[in-house]
Amino acid sequence: MTTLSKGANVPVPASAVRAVLDWSAGPGVPDVDASALLLTRGGRVRSDDDFVFYNQPLHASGAVSHLGKQPGSESLDVRLGALGPDVERVALCASADGGTFGQVPGLCLRLLDAASGAELARFDIAAGTETALVGGELYRRDGGWKFRAVGQGYASGLAGLATDFGISVDEEPPAAGPGPQPVTTPAPAPAPPFPPPAPPAPPSWPAPERTGGGGPGPRLTKGEERLPVDMRKRLSLRKQQVLVSLSKHGVPELRARVVLVLDASGSMSTLYRRGTVAGVAERMVAVAAQLDDDGEMQAWTFATNPARLPDLAVGDLPQWLALHVRVGQIFGFGRRKPPRGLVPGQIDMRTVGIQNEEQKVIAEVRAFVRAHPTPDPTLVLFFSDGGVHRNREIEQELRAAAEEPVFWQFVGLGSSQYGVLERFDTMPGRRVDNVGFFAVDDIEQISDQELYDRVLSEFPSWVRAARQAGILR
Repeated sequence: MTTLSKGANVPVPASAVRAVLDWSAGPGVPDVDASALLLTRGGRVRSDDDFVFYNQPLHASGAVSHLGKQPGSESLDVRLGALGPDVERVALCASADGGTFGQVPGLCLRLLDAASGAELARFDIAAGTETALVGGELYRRDGGWKFRAVGQGYASGLAGLATDFGISVDEEPPAAGPGPQPVTTPAPAPAPPFPPPAPPAPPSWPAPERTGGGGPGPRLTKGEERLPVDMRKRLSLRKQQVLVSLSKHGVPELRARVVLVLDASGSMSTLYRRGTVAGVAERMVAVAAQLDDDGEMQAWTFATNPARLPDLAVGDLPQWLALHVRVGQIFGFGRRKPPRGLVPGQIDMRTVGIQNEEQKVIAEVRAFVRAHPTPDPTLVLFFSDGGVHRNREIEQELRAAAEEPVFWQFVGLGSSQYGVLERFDTMPGRRVDNVGFFAVDDIEQISDQELYDRVLSEFPSWVRAARQAGILR
């Protein structure tokens, strides 16, 4: 049996599994209902039939079935071999009726071998104001199946969760009982994942873009008009998706300074060569464009040593990606001369090196925030493929940073050995939990909406906690 932290994953050796959602039932504890969504590569259901719950307990294929509820426990069976080839993932979900998951003690998702009953994985779920969540997911990888601990919550309830995956929930639920309600029609199709260009914004979007100030709607950022047409369309739709993610947590007008940190260690070389890191940077620009008043994003790269990159302004995005998204290099012998073609503002990546020293860049970003205070909180988007080995030093930096107006969102890019970063969700001794972490095997296969939901899932709750603790004004 493997106990997973949020974002971690394990191979699934069984051909059929049982997902068991457990909690401690009792007086005042909300009722909990488990459900499953069968999803295509685009992260959407094919039809309403792909939603399995107590009122629709058996999928038409027979691959997924709802087994009913016992006090404090509810189970679903998934026959992985019976899933059609267009089903890439099975999301294991839950909803709370009569309260939030923060009022549900002992919430846990267990994955069992359906044949033997052996426990394959366990994920203890920490939640707060959410009334619906994705506890975990089964997904295809390299001809087999894996299980990932997700723990993504929705303060907007089942309707917010269902809409994300292409299902609409009746606005006026029938009196059939609590929990998931019968579905109606599929929601509009999502934007495709990077790199294909996204379609123009749907005409039904409720409000036009704005140039600052209050009110709903995506923000029009200075310099955006200079972008190539395809890039501008992608940015416009992505800002809307960031706004959707924020609205799910009830904070559509949240403002923050956004900092991007990119791992440039040697193990990242393949991700740089195939454009994955450039794609990540472009997608994160939408977060800064929506959250930051000037739409600019501070940026660092790091390996053995950290190096601050020029600020990333939206209008300079194509040139910035070409000049500054580069992998580290080994020091050469003799005199160090700038590599041929180095232009003003570019970092000599030989000074950055190739090893993993996360604690150095964390310390440098902390120093920058102290030296440049702002009334808004700071959100650090930190991308790495793992190889974490300075656990003690990293923990010291991030524990000290818990008293600062900064939230650190770490995203693992499909490798391993994330060390202490995976343990911060349950690490005591801090007034607020200032660190989020999740990992994905292939970030290019994650839709924009899902990526923004994950990146922003913990930031709003940290903002509230930090304000209550007096860390934020």
